[in-house]
Amino acid sequence: MKAWADSLGGITYPLLSNFWPHGEVAKKYGALRSEGYSERAIFIINKEGVIQYIDIHDIKDQPSNEVLFDELARVQPGSRTAKPTKKSANEELPRGGVVLYCTSWCPDCRKARKWLAEHQVDYVEVDVATNPLGAAQVRKWANGSLVTPTFDIHGTIVVDWDEEKVARLLQK
Repeated sequence: MKAWADSLGGITYPLLSNFWPHGEVAKKYGALRSEGYSERAIFIINKEGVIQYIDIHDIKDQPSNEVLFDELARVQPGSRTAKPTKKSANEELPRGGVVLYCTSWCPDCRKARKWLAEHQVDYVEVDVATNPLGAAQVRKWANGSLVTPTFDIHGTIVVDWDEEKVARLLQK
């Protein structure tokens, strides 16, 4: 559950895991299998307690985060849920706006994603572990080191996680 929540980039909605007591919530929502484990189920419930969206997959299938972000935005109109746009390895590096050069495993990258989501900042994400052009660019900016996260905020580079500097640059 935590890994999935982290992959969402610091979602600001409360999440419920059906870990303990085992199966109680999944049973109530009809997602508990007779074998004693649940399907991979997502229920979006609005502030009034009304189910707005149900997505049930086989336990081995990972649901689309993009679909989830779109549904969250639909359920709570007027609130923008920040979501990253990811660039694939063979694409030209993005320019302009906010670009986060990071890896999926870096703790500071997770903090940065969470902070960007909480502050509703749309950004493009370049995974330097899978994008050689992105890794080379970060090395240029960081004097030969591969430092993550590295930000390109409207042309100003921030190497490593510096919350105050990032916040200041985004206010301009």
